[in-house]
Amino acid sequence: MFTDRTILITGGTGSFGHAVVRRLLQTEIKEIRVLSRDEKKQDDMRKHFGDRRLKFYIGDVRDSHSLKEAFYDADYVFHAAALKQVPSCEIFPMEAVKTNIIGTENVLTAAIESGVKKAICLSTDKAAYPINAMGISKAMSEKLAVAKSRLATSKNTVIGCTRFGNVMASRGSVIPLFVEQLNAGQAMTVTHPDMTRFMMSLEDAVDLVMFAFMHAQSGDILINKSPACTVGELALAIKDLLKENNDIVVTGARHGEKWHETLLTKEEAMITEELDNYYRIPADHRDLNYSSDYLSGDELPNLDREYTSSSTQQLQMQEIQDKLMTLDCIQEALKQRGRLVSLNT
Repeated sequence: MFTDRTILITGGTGSFGHAVVRRLLQTEIKEIRVLSRDEKKQDDMRKHFGDRRLKFYIGDVRDSHSLKEAFYDADYVFHAAALKQVPSCEIFPMEAVKTNIIGTENVLTAAIESGVKKAICLSTDKAAYPINAMGISKAMSEKLAVAKSRLATSKNTVIGCTRFGNVMASRGSVIPLFVEQLNAGQAMTVTHPDMTRFMMSLEDAVDLVMFAFMHAQSGDILINKSPACTVGELALAIKDLLKENNDIVVTGARHGEKWHETLLTKEEAMITEELDNYYRIPADHRDLNYSSDYLSGDELPNLDREYTSSSTQQLQMQEIQDKLMTLDCIQEALKQRGRLVSLNT
C-alpha cells in the first residue's frame, strides 16, 4: 500500500520513529516526511539513514500553521508526537493538554483538510482507566480521533488509533536505565518489584502500526497482544544476563504511576473483536439521537474480561531474557563484557 506514496510522521525522531522509518524504507515508498521541533535530532537522523526519500520539516503540532507544508499532498499520516513521561505531565498538566490534546486536534484537522487517505494516532495503555495527566490527555486524544473519524468519513479520510503498552528500550523505558546503573556499579532502582509491565518490542510496535494502516476502519482502536512480567523479575533477568551483583533498591511509585498496565478495559472488552494477534475496539458511530437505538437488554454484558499486564501471559525468567537479547542496549552491554559470543553459541 505504500508503493509510490508519501507518509508523514509527527514526532518521528525518537526510537519509535526510527523503527517505523527503517521499516518503511524497505518498501517502494515515494517519500517519508518527519515533522518535529528538534533540528539536532533531525540532522542526526538524516545522517544515520542517508536516504533521499526521507524529508524533514521543522514544526510543532501545537501550532496548526506550522503543519501545512508537511501535510501538503501527503497520502498517510502517523501521529506519534506527544508528551509521554508520566511525572512530567503530572507536574505540567497544561503542557500535556497543549501537545497531546490540542496537538492531536491540529494534526487531524490538517489531515482531513489535506485529503489524507488514512491517519493513525499513537496512544498508550495509560489512556485506559486513566489516573494521571498523561493518561487523561491521551484518553482525550483517542476521543478526538473517534469524533473526527465521524466527520472524516465524508472526506474519505480514515482515522484510527493504536494503543501500546511500554515499548522495551524506547525513550523513558526502565531497561536502558537498569543497564546504565549496572555499568556504573550503582544500585538498581525499582519502583516496586510486584508492579507488572507489558514486554513489547519496537518491532512489535511497528507491526501494529503497519497492521493499522492496512486494516483499521474509521474510528478503530487497535491493540496487540503482549506478554508481561513484574518489574522485579525484569531487574533480576538483566542482572543475571550481565552477570552483575548490584543491589536492588525499592524507590516506590512515581507521580501518577499505575501498578498494572491496562490495554483493554472491561467496558471495551464487551464490544472488542479479536483479530489473530490483535484486538479491535470499533467506534460507536451513533449520533446524539442515540435514544432511538435501544438495545434489547436480553443479554447481560460480561464485565469480568479485561486485558492488563497482570491478566496476560506472565513471562518466566528465560523468556524475559530471550526478549532482552533482541535489544541493542543489552547486546552492547554484553559486548563490553566480552560475553556475547558465549551466550549465542
